[in-house]
Order: sequence, then structure tokens, then C-alpha cells
Amino acid sequence: MSPSEYFWLSLLLKAALTSSIIVTASMIVERGGPFLGAMIASLPTSVGAAYIVMAVEHLPDFISQSALGSLTANAAGVTFAAVYALLARRNSLIVGLGGALLIWFVCAWGLRHVDFTLWPAVALNIGVAAVAIWATANLRRATFPRAAVVTRPYDIPLRAAAVSAFVIIVTTISHSIGAFSSGVFAVFPIAMSSFIVILHNRIGGPATSNVIAHAQVPMLGLIPAFLAVYLFSVPLGKWWALAIALIASLLWNAALWTWRTQFAAKLPMD
Repeated sequence: MSPSEYFWLSLLLKAALTSSIIVTASMIVERGGPFLGAMIASLPTSVGAAYIVMAVEHLPDFISQSALGSLTANAAGVTFAAVYALLARRNSLIVGLGGALLIWFVCAWGLRHVDFTLWPAVALNIGVAAVAIWATANLRRATFPRAAVVTRPYDIPLRAAAVSAFVIIVTTISHSIGAFSSGVFAVFPIAMSSFIVILHNRIGGPATSNVIAHAQVPMLGLIPAFLAVYLFSVPLGKWWALAIALIASLLWNAALWTWRTQFAAKLPMD
């Protein structure tokens, strides 16, 4: 198999895997509740797939610098989720999602013009996450009536196609926009946006705002994941760094689930 054939085969496989996981998360929300669905949706599926395919084509230093860009832009992703959750409870999908995407683009544009190093980027994420978690606390505690679920033939294919397209696009353009910008674009919330589009139409805006508000805490798991890729790509190799990042993300979500199931009465996320 030639390098080109291997690249496109791996790209298509990762796109298919990512879309399958994200679509599954939307189905879990309808059956398992907002926290579990939000936790699965916040796993680094699309961004992880994009990094895997980028790693096939780029050197460890490129992957490391991309992770710094992703870590910095993750603050914009947390802001995106909080803005949508706050808007969606009383507004249409267009207003809620459109407003959140507008804020993401403004934040991402501003962050690209600041020369962030590692620890200021970590501090930015922690500060933004603290504000977002506080701002959406009432949404996590509230109980919203769900609209009747109406299954449309295009729901799942639409979501799968959107996530698959993201993986293909970010990998293809990474050759021309540079490492840091590739990292920023890698965390563009296409997976969360498609998740929102499906849920908003299926269970209604207020219930979807509750689900996305629950994603704030699970999204913190991306911080150690990007840290691992940034710190270990060069000394240990890009594949070991990505493996450590995946383990860090899974451990964070496992800790949250254990906390949720063992100490539900004390958990401030409901």
C-alpha cells in the first residue's frame, strides 16, 4: 500500500469512527440522561481523529505546536458551550447555535493574535472554565420538559457527514495553515455543533441547553490531553504522546462517572 493510499484509508476510517461515536452520544442522551450523553460527546473523538491523521503526515514538533494551539483555543470551545446553553433555553436553534458560533470565531480570532506559551494557556483554560461552570450552574440543576422526539430520516446521516467532513478538512488544510492554526482549527466545535443541531430538533432547546451545560466539566479533560501531546510529542514520539493524551482524557471521564455514581448527592453538576 502506497503512503497516499494509507493516508486516505486511515483518514476515512477515523472519520467513520468519529461520526459513529458522536451519533451514539446523541442517542444516549435520549435514553441515559444529559450527563452521560454530554460526557461521551465531550470525548476527544473528532479532534483525536484529526490529530491521528495529522500525525501520519507531520513531524513531532508540528504536532506539539498544534497541541498548544488546540489548548489555547479550547477556552473558546468552553465559551461556545456556555453561550449556547444560556441562549438555547429561551431562543431558537438559529439564535442559540449562531450566537455561540459567532462568539467562538471572535474568541479564536483574538487568541490567534496573542503569543501564548504553555502555562498562560493552561491558566486561561482554568479561568474560562471556572466562569463557564458558574454561569451554567442553574441550567445543570434545572429540569426541563423534553419535546416529543421526532425521528427524521436525515438526522443521523447529517451528523455523521458533518463530523466526517471535519476530520477530512482539518487534515487536508493543515499542510498550508501551519501548526498553531491547525491546532486552533482542530478544536472548532463541529462535533458539538452537529450534536446540538440533532438534539435541539429532537428534544427541544431547553432540554438541549441542560445537556450542553453538563458538558462543561467533562470538557476539562481536554486540558491534560493537550498538555500530554504538547509535552511528550518530541521527547517520547507523537504516537506515545497521543496515547497518553487518550488515557488522560479517559481517566478524567472515568473519575467523573465514579464521582457521579458514588457521590451523586454531593455532586454540584445537577
